[in-house]
Amino acid sequence: MINTKTIFAALALAASLVAAPAVAQEHETPRIERMPWSFAGVFGTYDRNQLQRGFQVFREVCSSCHSANLLAFRNLTEEGGPQFSEAQVKALAAQYEISDPDASGGKRAAVLADRWPAPFDNEQQARDANGGALPPDMSVLAKARGVTDPFPTWVFNYFTAYQEGGADYIHALLNGYQDPPPAGAEVPEGKHYNAVFPGHAIGMAPPLTDGRVAYVAAEGQAEVPQTVEQYSEDVSAFLFWMADPHMVSRKETGFRVILFLLLFAGLMYFTKRRIWKGVEH
Repeated sequence: MINTKTIFAALALAASLVAAPAVAQEHETPRIERMPWSFAGVFGTYDRNQLQRGFQVFREVCSSCHSANLLAFRNLTEEGGPQFSEAQVKALAAQYEISDPDASGGKRAAVLADRWPAPFDNEQQARDANGGALPPDMSVLAKARGVTDPFPTWVFNYFTAYQEGGADYIHALLNGYQDPPPAGAEVPEGKHYNAVFPGHAIGMAPPLTDGRVAYVAAEGQAEVPQTVEQYSEDVSAFLFWMADPHMVSRKETGFRVILFLLLFAGLMYFTKRRIWKGVEH
């Protein structure tokens, strides 16, 4: 007959075997830092200036390899987003050509209603230009990526309305490159070491370097640092907006609904007290 000590020993061994991979993974992959985003929390909103800078980084760096098939030029003028003027976006769109079989020569200048043009004509062309890897579309990338919190940390996310995991992950990824890689790390030829990327071998070369994007400070505003850290923050915020452009209006609607329900509950309570006031229970 198996005694109690044997059972406890078996349970302890099983727990150690299950926990070992998690401990090893935690040692290999650093914990992703939660950034103080302006759009974090129940009442968070997008920072228009940051979104405009993030779009600049996206346009000048990311869009040379990545598509944004769900982004229309007119989205850049919408309230709550980068909110460029209509004239600015029309001038921007006119710089790009869109395939149109009805146009003379099969191409025409883009207009506000057109989608952001992809850098490659098809998937095979994209793979050929990137060593066989397919750069993901960035339209909803900030919602397709995220971070994993161990129990019980994730429970608090319901109370803090934490949903910025995708932006945190992208920011950490852009800052996670290490050259040379750590001692003992094996990086296949054509790959690059990234401390955050799963497996640590990523096909994308470090896309950002200090001074690569020339920010122009608006009149009356302080000059913004032109560093990898700043670029990664700005483009992560822009990608999050692109993936969730109606977040602010959704938060506002949710707040109004909760306020209405509280008032309605109070009204029902006092109505019940008045109706049943003279009735014995």
